[in-house]
Amino acid sequence: MKKVANKETGLRAEYDLRTLLSGAARGKYAKSYHAGTNLVLLEPDVRKVFRDEKSVNEALRLVIELRKVGRA
Repeated sequence: MKKVANKETGLRAEYDLRTLLSGAARGKYAKSYHAGTNLVLLEPDVRKVFRDEKSVNEALRLVIELRKVGRA
């Protein structure tokens, strides 16, 4: 037997988001997600030079070491 979609939404009953999300809590995992991330948006000119996270991290570590040397 073919399942009939809701005429108003075009979705079958098992895809009704009001039913699927009825027990959901907004922001339930937001705190733990933000605790484990540290995102930085790079400007386009910087992005051209540093194409991956490894190269960015290496450059930043070099800056940290140079600052230590400059203070000594």
